[in-house]
Amino acid sequence: MTSRSPRRRTTLTDVAQAAGVSKATVSKALNGRDDVAGSTRERVLAAVTELGYRSTTHPGAAGRAGALAVVFDIPASPYIMNVLQGVLGAATDAQLDLLTRLAPARAARTQRAAARAWVAEQRASDVMGIVGLTLSEPDALLDAAADAELPFVMVDPVDTQHHRMVSVASSNWAGARAAVEHMIGLGHRRIAWIGGPDASSAARDRFHGYSAALDAAGIGLDRELVRAGQFDVTAGARHARYLLTLGTPPTAIMAADDELAVGALAAAHELGVQVPQQLSVIGFDDTPQAAWTTPPLTSVHQHLDGMGRVAVQTIVAMSSGTKPASRHVELATSLTIRATTGPVAARDLAR
Repeated sequence: MTSRSPRRRTTLTDVAQAAGVSKATVSKALNGRDDVAGSTRERVLAAVTELGYRSTTHPGAAGRAGALAVVFDIPASPYIMNVLQGVLGAATDAQLDLLTRLAPARAARTQRAAARAWVAEQRASDVMGIVGLTLSEPDALLDAAADAELPFVMVDPVDTQHHRMVSVASSNWAGARAAVEHMIGLGHRRIAWIGGPDASSAARDRFHGYSAALDAAGIGLDRELVRAGQFDVTAGARHARYLLTLGTPPTAIMAADDELAVGALAAAHELGVQVPQQLSVIGFDDTPQAAWTTPPLTSVHQHLDGMGRVAVQTIVAMSSGTKPASRHVELATSLTIRATTGPVAARDLAR
């Protein structure tokens, strides 16, 4: 019987060819160099994910301590790409191979036996820890990893309040509140909210920050101005179109992420609503794409790269037997003011 030849390992050359760049550019992108354009870095990371590339080019590759797995649902998201950049950089610093995984089937996330089998597969790949990026319904996987004493750190948890979960996020509540306070300072009083799914703890915290800012300014929460859906451009455009065609439309929109905000800008353009003269818009994440919109998007900056790095550093510490000082780490946010926010128009002051 003829034996099956082993599958060839993906190389740096394969990634370079898939991304349409040189090997040197791939190496720079994977090591977090500043002289790589954001769009080029995204192509490289997308190729890494698609091909399942495992870096072995680090000078200490021969003495690596094992591998790290990163698992996510939507690899094309700008948010995911930016967090993944931090994961890649920290894994390289720790001399760990990085295995990129699309999320396992729903059954593996909700059934104990299937989850244990998936975690066992990671162990078989010499994985010493797992980073979950906004992974939905992870509880069975978290349980299986904990039972196997395999460190598992979630970034921006979704659909979970797992009592043993270790997570990394941003100060979502404070970031959203600061953004809305900026709008209020510009004279806006009719401020709409376009949020993400209820299952997302980040989306919930951002909505609470929005509500808190309104309450502190003595502005009642108008449920007609509150919309929510998925974190994507299409949802943002749909909700903004609804809001901007109300009898008394909002003068400002706070979006729970940049993709929703981009959708809101598209809807405003479609309806002939001028930004920021007639409508101010703020996003959340401050991905590189925020600076490329027309006009450039004001957004709450969160350290996406830093979240990925902290997640990996936490796993490395846990794998050496160190318990995290806190099961939930929050990184500070700040507001990046660009051209999509401006003073409320004089005719709208009386609203």
